[in-house]
Amino acid sequence: MSTITSPSQTNLPAEEELDWLALRMTPGLGARQFGKLIERFRTPRGVLRATAKELEACGLAGGLARSIASGCGYDEAVAQQQACRREGATLIPMTDPRYPDLLGEIYDPPPVLFVRGRTELLREDAVSMVGTRRPTAYGMAVAERISADLAAAGLVIVSGMARGIDTAAHQGALQARGATIAVLGCGADVVYPTENRKLADRIAKEGLLVSEFPMGTPGYPQNFPVRNRIVSGLSLGVIVVEGAQYSGSGITARLAMEQAREVFAVPGNITSRASWGPNLLIKQGARLIQEWNDVIEHLPAEVRRRLAERCRNRLDEENGQPSLPMDGPPTETPQGELARWVLERLPFDQPRHLDDLLETLDFGSPSELVATLFELEMMGLVRQMPGKNFIKVW
Repeated sequence: MSTITSPSQTNLPAEEELDWLALRMTPGLGARQFGKLIERFRTPRGVLRATAKELEACGLAGGLARSIASGCGYDEAVAQQQACRREGATLIPMTDPRYPDLLGEIYDPPPVLFVRGRTELLREDAVSMVGTRRPTAYGMAVAERISADLAAAGLVIVSGMARGIDTAAHQGALQARGATIAVLGCGADVVYPTENRKLADRIAKEGLLVSEFPMGTPGYPQNFPVRNRIVSGLSLGVIVVEGAQYSGSGITARLAMEQAREVFAVPGNITSRASWGPNLLIKQGARLIQEWNDVIEHLPAEVRRRLAERCRNRLDEENGQPSLPMDGPPTETPQGELARWVLERLPFDQPRHLDDLLETLDFGSPSELVATLFELEMMGLVRQMPGKNFIKVW
């Protein structure tokens, strides 16, 4: 289902929220059926006021149709509404302008989201990172580093707040003062695993906690494969860092492929069982990544353009300069003369250190040079190597 493109921060009226919750709390009503009913009757109140016969005509079983028509979900809806108020959670239904467009495009989008935190992150450019709950030290370090670099570049990092790689992904984003979304397999007011309570509290303040499950729902094992479609559905691409062949991260990667998302994988030691999943994905066509820019260069041009503009605006603000929008199509080189100067001095076959470029810089400022290098990276014209070395891309 498509969503409105201009987001609003206004919460639903209490009565309308109660209608959504009542329909959500009706036993046996799945996401696909829910979405089809909204398409047919336009609003949850329209669904709830329909007769059992009208609902059966939409393909519902007789028992489910009668349950909806009876309004049996209203008692639990009141309790859910009170829990949302108590825990500071917001309900975002699929027709709400804050509902993310990407998520609305998947086969079975969740009809409502229970969220705590910065709701505006739902409509920001995001990538997800997933992996094993029993990572190696290498896996944890790589996950934290790549997520921090991507968050610093302006992307929202999405993961599931599980032990291991998920935790490292969220922590890396927060350490870089970036944004992160945790998609939960329990209620938005439940912390699972319990050792991540401090992390959950921090994400609720600086990022966003998201769940399709009602408030108070425990972390049942069957919930986590279901929530994985949201992890991939919110994202432009999925990064897999360690995992067994048949694991939750493998499920998320498969869902990403079905949703036409990019799949990235970090290669690992071929003798390690934790590397079997990502190495197999690479053999099957996933994009091998070694650094953050390996992800950036495969994102849509308009996304790279937005990231480059935000970076330049941020640097301008830090230097006390007015922020100006970028002009021209995404394929144009940034900052004109300075970009041409950089490309002329970067060879194809030998990385050049940032300090060398600064020493020969005869116009512009160091911050402008750094911003230009970043923008050229976003456009795939320059690649950053370890140690602040740069090389021109063929």
